[in-house]
Amino acid sequence: MARVDVIMPQMGESIAEGTVSRWLKKVGDSVKRDEPIFEISTDKVDAEIPSPSAGVLMEILVGEGMTVAVNTVVARLETDAAAAAAAPAPSAPVPAETATAIAATSVATPAPVAASAAPPAARPAVPATEPGSLEERLRTKSSPLVRKIAAEHGVEIASLSGTGIAGRVTRRDLDAFLANRPAAAAAAPAGVSMYAPAGTDTHGPLPTPWPGDVVEPMSKIRKLTSDHMATARRVAAHVTTFWEIDLTRVARLRNAMRRDFEAQSGQKLTYMPFILRAVSAQLKRHPVLNAAVAGNDIIYRKQVNLGVAVALEPTGLIVPVLKRADELSLTGLTRGVNDLAARARGKKLSPADVQDATFTITNPGTFGSITGTPIIPVGTTAILCLGAIEKRPKVVTGPDGEDTIAIRTCCYFSLSFDHKVVDGADADRFMGDLKKALESVSESTV
Repeated sequence: MARVDVIMPQMGESIAEGTVSRWLKKVGDSVKRDEPIFEISTDKVDAEIPSPSAGVLMEILVGEGMTVAVNTVVARLETDAAAAAAAPAPSAPVPAETATAIAATSVATPAPVAASAAPPAARPAVPATEPGSLEERLRTKSSPLVRKIAAEHGVEIASLSGTGIAGRVTRRDLDAFLANRPAAAAAAPAGVSMYAPAGTDTHGPLPTPWPGDVVEPMSKIRKLTSDHMATARRVAAHVTTFWEIDLTRVARLRNAMRRDFEAQSGQKLTYMPFILRAVSAQLKRHPVLNAAVAGNDIIYRKQVNLGVAVALEPTGLIVPVLKRADELSLTGLTRGVNDLAARARGKKLSPADVQDATFTITNPGTFGSITGTPIIPVGTTAILCLGAIEKRPKVVTGPDGEDTIAIRTCCYFSLSFDHKVVDGADADRFMGDLKKALESVSESTV
């Protein structure tokens, strides 16, 4: 008998939990290696997770709609056909009320921790453990988002009773505690300062629906996206610089190359590979924009891994990552970005396809947007936004020194960067070099 564990994958460096949104196979079904077996909700979009091995699905340990920590076993496969046939009746999906104990989910609502509000007979919120013990270290090892929210509300994670692995405090544990915490338990209002001694309301009053309004709860994906975007805004000091870049030479080169390129490669040639190639080259020259912040340290990445945002229908967004983009040719970049986009829209991305981005490019210009101020993904220091590429009248100085009006193909580029580690001069030097590279592109440079 050879059992294989199916685990909850990690869909990004900052993601500590995942939600099983749908099982594509039921207990007793045969599955092939790499065949989609279940869907999970990430902070951007639902993704199909392939089976790690061929076999028979013998157990489902985590039911649909349940949230567990990454690397939690969610199901088990039997790879031995004879053993699978001789095995007793396969177990059904674990009920929600018992899956918490088995899969360390965070669906239960913990009791309020404040001693003043607890009944006299209530047990302590946290069992006594020795300071610095393994149990305590595991229990207080929560996700960055949980630690951030706890700090904002003055909550000591070690004082909470978590429902995660080894008592790990999850986001739902913290939300439940904050929702049930008596007013007297809050030591001081959030946002207290010399300018606002009474504190400030971070979120403001909640709006109420009017007659005729439609109220819909956020989907799991939307809620995760909301949390991730709020975290990204908190951890980076956002500044955005705007540049107009003349892509006329790129347009002419693309038109000249398109027929032969598409005949040889079978790939549609767009503006994006030219931009990816130029960006990759400039990131090598300006490494602070291809970096990450770890506390008081700056990690300068040697790899150039470009995240390229892909919009999905009817809604949703995911950012697959083109690994080692600086080592790829124009053909390689074209194949890579087209393949990732196609697999993203078909829900065929693997967890590795959306991890380890060092720089991100988003392209709202495909919808007609002139420009934007994108939010920097957690774990990076910058993101580039591409506006609509369109023809505009421009004043051009001719060889004789006289100015004339010419029709040029132009685009607004905007760069959002983390001002904690990237100075404005560094960001503008990067953009200046990127502008020069694109406006002077030639067949020999691509």
